[in-house]
Amino acid sequence: MERDEDEPRPWTPAEHLPTDAQRMGLSRNVPDGAMLDFAGALDSSKLSHRLVAWVLLAAFLVPVLLTVLRLLG
Repeated sequence: MERDEDEPRPWTPAEHLPTDAQRMGLSRNVPDGAMLDFAGALDSSKLSHRLVAWVLLAAFLVPVLLTVLRLLG
């Protein structure tokens, strides 16, 4: 029984990485790829997924804003 290499294996979950990220060598096994895969799996039609997206956005923006405020003050 031969398998096509482009066909995903049945025991591995689907990856939600953009093709650009895959070309750069990112996968769910590296931290940046795992974050991209997680964010790509979020479904905007679900309220809980939208809340998680807002929390992620805040988690990335708060340190930036605090650093800018520290530099200005």
